[in-house]
Amino acid sequence: MTRYAALLRGINVGGSRKLPMAELRALMDGLGYAGVGTYLQSGQAVFATGHGDEESLAAELASAVEKRFGFTVDVIVRDHAYLRAVAEACPFPAAGLEGRQLHVTYFSRPVEAARFAEIDPGSHLPEEFRLGDRALYLYAPDGLGRSKLAEQLSRPRLTKGLIATTRNWNTVLKLIELTAGE
Repeated sequence: MTRYAALLRGINVGGSRKLPMAELRALMDGLGYAGVGTYLQSGQAVFATGHGDEESLAAELASAVEKRFGFTVDVIVRDHAYLRAVAEACPFPAAGLEGRQLHVTYFSRPVEAARFAEIDPGSHLPEEFRLGDRALYLYAPDGLGRSKLAEQLSRPRLTKGLIATTRNWNTVLKLIELTAGE
């Protein structure tokens, strides 16, 4: 069986699209997933399964959430090896930073650098971003909530046609740990 993390976008934020984690775990158990667990209340779940691939598992979970809770939710599913590879490829000195200063935006598919060509990297320093494999790394020394660069990177025209969901570095590392094994 392969261990995965499911990243649900935009749930339990601002009082809307409520999805209790206990109910999400029960839903995932009902789909036949093994070793189901959740992390925090903001849409991270881990599980194991021997069937499907990342895209089909994401679609299956999104469909089940819509049927059970009555709203659509974007879901990205990534396996342990991918999550670990993203962390290992981080272009910033993660070990020397606070978790709130470093973020990874996971994309549903590969993204061309040209999509972000309109952003002038020098105008946001010391904030910086780099593209990776279906991921974007953001260094925001004052945190995501104060980041002007994060605001620009999340504009709808830049993410059009993609599912994009961002996690801080602490969550990135925790998902690697939780998907490492039972």
